[in-house]
Amino acid sequence: MFKVHKKEIEVAGKKISLETGKVARQADGAIIATCGETVVLATVVGAKKVNPDMDYFPLSVNYQEKYYAAGKIPGGYFKREARPTESETLISRLIDRPIRPLFPDEFKNEVQLLPTVISYDKENEPDILSITASSAALAISGIPFMGPVGASRVGFIDGKYVLNPSKADLEKSKLDLVVAGTKDAVLMVESEANGLTEEEMLNAVKFGHEGFVPVIEMIEELAKECRKPEWTVEKKDLSEVKKKLEETFTEDLKKAFAKRDKQDRSNQISEITDKAKKLYEEDEKYTDLDVNSQLKNLEKSIVRTEILKNKNRIDGRGLSDVRPIECEVGVLPRAHGSALFTRGETQAIVVATLGTSDDEQRIESLDGLQRERFMLHYNFPPFSVGETGRIGTGRREIGHGKLAWRAINSSLPTKEAFPYTFRVVSEITESNGSSSMATVCGTSLALMDAGVPIKEPVAGIAMGLIKEGDDFSVLSDILGDEDHLGDMDFKVAGTKDGITSLQMDIKITGITFEIMEQALSQAKDGRVHILGEMNKALSASRSDVGKHTPKMEQVNVDKKDIAAVIGKGGATIREIVEKSGAKVDVNDEGVVTVAAPDEESRNIAMQMIKDITARAELNKIYSGKVMKIMEFGAFVNFLGKQDGLVHISELADKRVAKVTDVVKEGDEVKVKVIGFDRGKVKLSIKQATE
Repeated sequence: MFKVHKKEIEVAGKKISLETGKVARQADGAIIATCGETVVLATVVGAKKVNPDMDYFPLSVNYQEKYYAAGKIPGGYFKREARPTESETLISRLIDRPIRPLFPDEFKNEVQLLPTVISYDKENEPDILSITASSAALAISGIPFMGPVGASRVGFIDGKYVLNPSKADLEKSKLDLVVAGTKDAVLMVESEANGLTEEEMLNAVKFGHEGFVPVIEMIEELAKECRKPEWTVEKKDLSEVKKKLEETFTEDLKKAFAKRDKQDRSNQISEITDKAKKLYEEDEKYTDLDVNSQLKNLEKSIVRTEILKNKNRIDGRGLSDVRPIECEVGVLPRAHGSALFTRGETQAIVVATLGTSDDEQRIESLDGLQRERFMLHYNFPPFSVGETGRIGTGRREIGHGKLAWRAINSSLPTKEAFPYTFRVVSEITESNGSSSMATVCGTSLALMDAGVPIKEPVAGIAMGLIKEGDDFSVLSDILGDEDHLGDMDFKVAGTKDGITSLQMDIKITGITFEIMEQALSQAKDGRVHILGEMNKALSASRSDVGKHTPKMEQVNVDKKDIAAVIGKGGATIREIVEKSGAKVDVNDEGVVTVAAPDEESRNIAMQMIKDITARAELNKIYSGKVMKIMEFGAFVNFLGKQDGLVHISELADKRVAKVTDVVKEGDEVKVKVIGFDRGKVKLSIKQATE
């Protein structure tokens, strides 16, 4: 009944298998990929007819994690998987980015790729396996795809690179890098690092590339056995349109691209586009899409030629020049920390808010319930590029926010050193190139303005590439048009000494490690320059949090005292909260966290906790209150809720017939600790008076 094809290979000591022919046979391509007990089903289907009005390649990648894969039932009312989680969205982008450049420009059929995690062993991560499975599904489908691609994860532990490290290994690693590409070239890099050098990052990419080549060879062998007939892609002859547009509009476009202001430039190009379409409005042979595509190619040729031949960029800068930068901090009076970062025509208002552990984000995943104390949200409203449009959080917003998160995360203080929860929001108010890197810079400034003791300031820069044959130019701090018309989007963030995040997307297949090395070196120079401009506004974290920030403090108490702090049924901790106005949290390790609206409230709560957990010191004098009278003496509350006994012989320096002759309940007295008897404290009023 089934005609099954299967291939296996061992990579980094783990067996990876690819199988097709048994499941999802009506899809154009279907692969079951297995590593350990993690299993991914990847299917791909392409529409057999193309929409004639389609002016882009409609590829959709929807990575899904099924909770049954880990033996779990989803939370929530409906108890089923619903909208994609942030992690699923990020992995969908991770799969999309290396495969999208490998389809022919003229191919406009809708393609839907669905990698689904159907078994998960909590040891072998499904993201790399999903890239492999998706690549294999495309390779056997017959859909025009210039792959296959492979992917690797790279760690850096004790000075050595580790291929596809386990989750436990990653906790010890200074690097978490995902690299994907073909046998001959790297197409995508995504990473978080703890201050690695440019050379270490470049070698990590090389190491990862070498690691996935055998996987690509396995996919190629599988495709030879069972690849479906290749689709025919029609290529329309537009040479006549190309020639006429070049003759008519080349000079006009050159003048438009000579405009330094983005809006002026965009307006002129829009006018030229309208004129070009009118040339062919009576010609049924060519559509507006045909004209527009050839006009875009002409724009691309003009800009790229000017950069390669004359080293002239659209805004007149040199290849390695960074646009003018202005930084301000403390721009919002009620915010805990804020910054306005402007670089040319790109601008971000970044706001930091500090909260307590109650504000941590709770994340439900296949690994179980997790808590995250650092959140970074990126917003890109349409007015930032002078347009109208939808408002909401899309894949781009999630991806850019996570990139900035990775850049900053390694510089944050530990929870033990600084117990706050952090939420940073980046509002992009202007955009013309790399608003994600503006977010990195603004986040660093906003956190320092909020008094968060980050290890070092962090800055980011976006690099571009123009390449024709062996001739190439690397561009620093690229504009939006340079990104759109160029061959590479290469974003590097870090401190003055090391890289904390690297993201790279390549639109061509001919980039060399020599080009990457130059881009990293040029990026470091730009990053150091940007840090210098940021330092003019604020070079280090403020010594304390702001007046509107909750005041937090932590104290460690003996585990034996946890019950005393909480009290019977929580009575004691409620009393602390009511009297001080602070929030108090106690964990199982005896760490007590106090969060208060002001210092007075915090100090009251801290003193009450210290009183409860304090130990009586021998020969020390305390103020106390008589709580109970007995025939043999008086019980005095003298240290928080601690009581001690003043024996009748220790009430006064003379013989006392009745205790009430000296003290009564409610009296305020001075007492001295004179000893301990089986955990009970012995006190003396007589010796305290002496």
